[in-house]
Amino acid sequence: MLGLLGTTLILLVAFYYQFAHGELPCPLCLLQRAGFIAIGMGFLFNVRVGERGVHYAMVLVGSLVTGLISMRQVSLHLLPGDPGYGSTLFGLHFYTWSLIAALATVSYVALIFVAKDMASRRKKVLATAGNGRGARAAYLVFVVLIGANLLCTVLECGAGQCDDNPIHYLLLR
Repeated sequence: MLGLLGTTLILLVAFYYQFAHGELPCPLCLLQRAGFIAIGMGFLFNVRVGERGVHYAMVLVGSLVTGLISMRQVSLHLLPGDPGYGSTLFGLHFYTWSLIAALATVSYVALIFVAKDMASRRKKVLATAGNGRGARAAYLVFVVLIGANLLCTVLECGAGQCDDNPIHYLLLR
C-alpha cells in the first residue's frame, strides 16, 4: 500500500505543477509518467489481488525504464549554464527527482523481499490490507490519475509526436 501511495503522490505532484503552474510535460516527462504508472500498477495488483513475484517484477521493470529515461533527461542538461527544463522542487528538477524515485523504488522492493524472507523464516504470513475503505480510495485516485494522464497527453500531443518543449495544448488551441 505504501508503494501505491508513494506512486500516486508522485503523479499528483506532476499534475499539480502541470495545472497550477502551467508546465506541460515534455516527451521524456510523459514517458517517465508512464513508467510511474507501470510501477503503480504493480503495487496496485499486489494490494488488490495479493503479493506475487510478477507484480514486483512489473514494479522493478517500471523502475528500470523510468530510471533510464530520467538518466537520459538528466544527461541532456549537464552542460554548464544549462538551466534545465521546467521548475525545481527543493532545488532539483523533476527528472532528477524521477531518477531518485526510481532508485528508491528498487531499494524499497529489495527491502520488501528481505522483510518477506525474514518473516517466512519465523513462519509469519504477511497479510494484505487491500479491501478497506482507504485502499479503495487509493485505487480510485490512482485509476483517475491514469485516465487524466492519458487525456492530458492526447490534448497536448494529439495523434502525432509531442513538441520537445511544449508551451500549449495542441488540441486546445
